[in-house]
Amino acid sequence: MSETTVDPKEIEEQVIEVCRNTFDPEIPVNIYDLGMIYNVDVQPGGVVNVRMTLTSPMCPVAGTLPGEVETRIRGLDAVTKAVVELVWDPPWDKDMITEAARLQLNI
Repeated sequence: MSETTVDPKEIEEQVIEVCRNTFDPEIPVNIYDLGMIYNVDVQPGGVVNVRMTLTSPMCPVAGTLPGEVETRIRGLDAVTKAVVELVWDPPWDKDMITEAARLQLNI
């Protein structure tokens, strides 16, 4: 499939699906529904920039999870480049969790 024929919105949906299949190892919920993905920006040509956070700066996967997410996004056919930026502002809190994840976590 040519990168010029792929709608950026479709790429964004694929990136979100990748995030929904990536889990925080300490919490049995995916990183998207936990509210850890702050922004998915798809540029022309299949360039994807993602801003994400973790539940805590002391998270044991702080050094590996962003790279794992970036690698998974790069694996999408329509993606030519992926950059995942780990940010701490705004700080993550439980209010960022989706309703579905709240039900799953009983909160």
